[in-house]
Amino acid sequence: MQFCDECGSMMKSMGSKMVCANDDCQHTTGKDEEKAAEFVSTEEQGDSEVIETSEDANFEGKPTANDVICDKCGHDTAWYTIKQTGAADEPPTRFFKCQDCGYRWREYS
Repeated sequence: MQFCDECGSMMKSMGSKMVCANDDCQHTTGKDEEKAAEFVSTEEQGDSEVIETSEDANFEGKPTANDVICDKCGHDTAWYTIKQTGAADEPPTRFFKCQDCGYRWREYS
């Protein structure tokens, strides 16, 4: 990631130039090939990181929670999975599926 020398905003690549993302600044500079070699590209998100939200997602076999109540049918047991949906310093989100009626909901810690 490269930052603007003028205002400190993030720069974005536009062909052979780097352009400041701040609309008020619009500072441009040539790409520094030495710095570009130091940049790390992230990989695509893998299937294991995808949050199961589709109707046919398989929650069965996941851990169960006995301390929750389904808002739809009142059943007290649900499968759950935990995913980090926010920043790393925020608590994870638990996604539930009622074992009786299949209703889905989430809980933010």
